[in-house]
Amino acid sequence: MSAERTVVPTQVGIVGAGPAGLMLAHLLGRAGIDSIVVEKRDRDTIHATHRAGILEAATVRMLTESGVDGRVLTEGHEHEGTVLRFQGESHRIDFQGLVGHSVWLYPQNEVFRDLAAARERDGGDVRWSVRDTEVVDLTSDRPGIRFTDADGEDFEIRCEVLVGADGSQGVCRRSIPEHERTDHFVEYPFAWFGILAEAPPSAPELVYATSEHGFALISSRSESVQRMYFQCDPDEDVDDWDDERIWAELQRRVDGPDGLRLEQGPIFDRTVLRFRSYVCEPLRHGNLFLVGDAGHTVPPTGAKGLNLAFCDVRVLAPALVDFFGTGDASGLAGYSATALERVWKAQNFSYWATNLLHAQPGENPFHRKRRLGELRAITTSARGAAYFAESYTGWPED
Repeated sequence: MSAERTVVPTQVGIVGAGPAGLMLAHLLGRAGIDSIVVEKRDRDTIHATHRAGILEAATVRMLTESGVDGRVLTEGHEHEGTVLRFQGESHRIDFQGLVGHSVWLYPQNEVFRDLAAARERDGGDVRWSVRDTEVVDLTSDRPGIRFTDADGEDFEIRCEVLVGADGSQGVCRRSIPEHERTDHFVEYPFAWFGILAEAPPSAPELVYATSEHGFALISSRSESVQRMYFQCDPDEDVDDWDDERIWAELQRRVDGPDGLRLEQGPIFDRTVLRFRSYVCEPLRHGNLFLVGDAGHTVPPTGAKGLNLAFCDVRVLAPALVDFFGTGDASGLAGYSATALERVWKAQNFSYWATNLLHAQPGENPFHRKRRLGELRAITTSARGAAYFAESYTGWPED
């Protein structure tokens, strides 16, 4: 350790100031537990990063009932259902009618904005724009986080519990020895070509469309900005696609006898999004605990990423409160197993929905017709539709 490094003690050290890390810090702060959060990015960069924006009801309750902010209810849009579209026809899954729950369209960068503002309002300690982050002594009673802050000063946080909320490319999971963890993952042979466009909404709720040309998702960000995706090759070059070609491709993915037409406008962002399913087991190593994308990732089809991260926090936060309040470490001991039960349910739904809605490369007529048969089974059966609705809106909390 550098002789110039300043050592700062705290109860919980958190690497990563995305929604999961900030929500955990917020809940701990309300319980009187000190924490320090370190983040390599600055606030403006995170807020400008557009990510998935479908929130389960339990996630909305976490934001509102814990005193973060109520903007999700005033600025977000409640969706009481969604649309599965195939063979050019739309079939609405009625969430409220089937399972009594809704989801909310509210961009993840706005969730981040609310949480960052809440930590600032409440005097939370968040160190932005740090570099050279490393985590040390993970199996000791005082694990540490070393980093250089935005002013070039070297720090070391010493804590009793260290939480990795630094995403799939972060340092925390990679700091667990390979022989101490199992990496489960599957790659997908397709990707999403995503756009942001200045246009009015094309539909009141999300449309998940599949056709012989592949998958498309018609989503939204606001009344004036729309988010849409279509299935593409993982190596697709965005520079090969101008606005006219993109809109033509999206339109042919949703074409049908009902004459559904997409609202078009200037495209100001385009990207190719590769994805895979991944789970690290266990989600604990010594006194390091992984939450969110640091421990697991899902393809975006089922809108589970952020919601699953908040589920982890819902398990870990009360376990930490018990540990620091009464010395009861049973919740921490059971964190990984408890969190992984829901993680694997979400993995199953995301994997299933992804393969159901996407055309596999080289798909033959049998496989395509089989997928259509499954889609009909879901949309013509109240029980089949209820399974989709419950999985999408979030399973009952234990």
